[in-house]
Amino acid sequence: MNWPLVEIKKVARIVGGATPKSGVSEYWGGQIAWATPKDLADLDGKEIVDTPRKITDRGLQSCAAEQLPAGSVLFSSRAPIGHIAINCAPMATNQGFKSFVPGPNLDASFLYWWLDANREQLQAMGNGATFKEVSKAVVERIVLPLPPLPEQRRIAAILDQADTLRRLRRQTLSRLSDLGRAIFFEMFGDAATNPQDWPIVKLGDVCGVGSSKRVFVSEFTESGVPFYRGTEVGQLGAGKTISPELFIDRDHYESLIRESGRPAVGDLLLPSICHDGRIWLVDDDLPFYFKDGRVLWIKSAQANIDGEYLRRHLQDLFLRDYNKIASGTTFAELKIVNLKGLQILYPPLALQKQFARRMSSLEGARKNMLNATDKSEALFNSLQHRAFRGEL
Repeated sequence: MNWPLVEIKKVARIVGGATPKSGVSEYWGGQIAWATPKDLADLDGKEIVDTPRKITDRGLQSCAAEQLPAGSVLFSSRAPIGHIAINCAPMATNQGFKSFVPGPNLDASFLYWWLDANREQLQAMGNGATFKEVSKAVVERIVLPLPPLPEQRRIAAILDQADTLRRLRRQTLSRLSDLGRAIFFEMFGDAATNPQDWPIVKLGDVCGVGSSKRVFVSEFTESGVPFYRGTEVGQLGAGKTISPELFIDRDHYESLIRESGRPAVGDLLLPSICHDGRIWLVDDDLPFYFKDGRVLWIKSAQANIDGEYLRRHLQDLFLRDYNKIASGTTFAELKIVNLKGLQILYPPLALQKQFARRMSSLEGARKNMLNATDKSEALFNSLQHRAFRGEL
C-alpha cells in the first residue's frame, strides 16, 4: 500500500526539554511532573503516568523546558537515544528529549510504534564525541509513512493488543521464577536467619569447586566439541537454548578432560560474574568444554547434595549478598576461593530431593511459558514489520 511519506515536523510539533538549576530549592518539589530518560527506561509498557521528581512553576519558567500536553510522545534523544513513552498527564522533560506533540493528522500511538520499530535507525542518527545525541535539526528531517487517521488507529490497536499479550507472558514468566524462590523459602526458611536450624557447612566441604584447563584462541576449530564462554554459560543458566559459536578438536578435548575431568549431569556451571544468579544445572551428557577462569564448576553430581537444591540456594544467596560473596577492585567477580568458603544450609538429602521434584514440575511450566514468550515476541516483531509496510 502506498502511503505518503511526510517529514515529522509537518505533522507534529517538536519540543526539547531543560533542567532548572539544581541548587535552587524553590525550583524543585512542586506539582509539575518532570521526566528523565531513566524514568522511561524503568517503564513496563508505553505510557508514563507520573515521575519521581517534580518541579515548581518557577522552576519551569526558569529554564527552556515546556509542559507537554497529555498524549504527547516523549523520545529520549541522548543518554541514551531511543526510549519512548506517551505521557498520560501534562509533563515537562529534561534536556535529554526531543518530544512530539502530534497534530490532528497523527495518532500518538501510531507514532510511538513507528519510533519503536525504527529505534536502531534513529540511534544511528546520533552524533557527538562524548555521547551520541540526535539534534532537533536531525529529528525534524525524520520521514515517516502517514496513512489516513482511521488506519493509523487500527494499526496502533493491533500492536497494542500484541504488546499486551507479550507483556503478560513476560510477567507470568517472572512470577514462575518468584514461585521457585517462594517454595524454597517455604521448605527451608530464610537462609539468612536459618529459623529451622539446619546444619551449616562450607560449600567446599561438600562439593569440589574448580574451573577448566586453559584453551588458547589458536586452538579453536570450525567444528567439533562446543566451547562455552561465560556469557554463553550465563544464557544456559537463564534457561535459554543457544547455538555454540566456538569449538575445539575432539582429540584436544579428550586430552583436556583426562587432566581436569568433565562436568557430569547434575553439576553446576556459572559465569564468574553472576550477580543475577544465572547458574546452569548441567542436564545432558553431550560433550562440551568451557572457558577457564570465567566459568566456575561446582561438582555437585557426585556429592551428597542435590544440584537443583544447591542451584536455587546459590541463586538466593547471590541475589541478596552478591557483593559480599564476590571480590574485585574493578568489578565484583566470583573466585574459586569465594565459593569454597561460602556457607550454605545443609538440610537432609531426602528433603532436598523433594524440593527438586517440585522444581522439576515448575521448570516444565516455565519452559512452556518461555517458548510461548519467544513466540509472542516473534509474532510482535512480524506484525510491527508488516504494519508500516501496509500489510496488516
